[in-house]
Amino acid sequence: MCDGKLTEELDELIAEYESRVKGFNVLRLEEKVGVGGCANAGLEHCKNEYIVKMDSDDIALPERCELSLYAMAKRPEIDMLGAYIEEFDGVSGEAIAVKKTPGSTKAILEYAKRRNPFNNQTLVYKKSAALKIGGYSDIKRCEDYDFVVRMLASGAVGRNIKRVLVRYRVNDGNYERRRNWANTRSFITVRWRIHKSGFSSLWDFLVPTCLQLMLFILPAFMTGLIYKKLLRK
Repeated sequence: MCDGKLTEELDELIAEYESRVKGFNVLRLEEKVGVGGCANAGLEHCKNEYIVKMDSDDIALPERCELSLYAMAKRPEIDMLGAYIEEFDGVSGEAIAVKKTPGSTKAILEYAKRRNPFNNQTLVYKKSAALKIGGYSDIKRCEDYDFVVRMLASGAVGRNIKRVLVRYRVNDGNYERRRNWANTRSFITVRWRIHKSGFSSLWDFLVPTCLQLMLFILPAFMTGLIYKKLLRK
């Protein structure tokens, strides 16, 4: 999926993969539409029931698709499936932390009231379930959290595999983006939307919102420490 015009280097790389990888199909959008718009365009063009998500700079472990699709085939009632991610330093390649997510459907529903219960980089979901809720919203940020909560609220069944299946590249810019005002405001907006829908309580809205504002105020290095030591359990 190409969201609008790309750089010459990226176009060359894509052309290389198109020439040597069978089944590598590229969808190009003339204008930039953002993550949610791209995801909806992908939904429209996808011919298969199972959709496997991943960002361009993530590293999927070799067994990621095999284990995920096997789990969903074995348990056909599952509509969304995720797994753990290992965050690693984008420069040195050194592992930083493992971000774990709840395994059972009950735990996922409870966790989703305050935080995204899936690592978006590992998500696999059914196209039919996504179309049932109208796909992704037109919000510019935190569309992944909004999407999975609307899926769960519609009755979708979620599970997480309790092992690392994707490595996620981290650099200094990641923590800066997480604590900027646009990102902070988006998290608050999405959580308020989730609360207003009746999915979460006012307390579920207030606690993570206060934490989000604290992370925005704190210096970047402290934000990084909190993410590594407290929010990756």
